[in-house]
Formats: sequence, structure tokens, C-alpha cells
Amino acid sequence: MDYHMFKDNSGEWRWHLMDDNNQKIANSAEGYESKQDCEESIELVKSSSEASVHEEELAMSQH
Repeated sequence: MDYHMFKDNSGEWRWHLMDDNNQKIANSAEGYESKQDCEESIELVKSSSEASVHEEELAMSQH
């Protein structure tokens, strides 16, 4: 897997996490003004391997 950093059309830094088949499996939820902030976001994701997983139920809207 590889992280790919790039500037979007508005000039903000973003990243994608690509799997071994070159499929996007995660991306930054926001743009970053600096490359360093983007890199720090990647490091935060890398360090979250011990984070717990919670299942959420989506509420159905009533019409």
C-alpha cells in the first residue's frame, strides 16, 4: 500500500491510500494548506492501528 499526496484544483494538499492493485481505499477528509499538514495527517492515520472499530446504524429518515 502507498500514500499518494497531491494538490487539488483549489491548491490544497490531499492524500489517497492506494492498495497493491492501485485501488483507492482511503482518502483525506479535508484539504490542507501546507504539505507538512498533509504529511502529519498521514502520520496520524498510520499511528491509529490500535484504534477500536465501532459499528454505527444509520437512522432512516421518515417522510
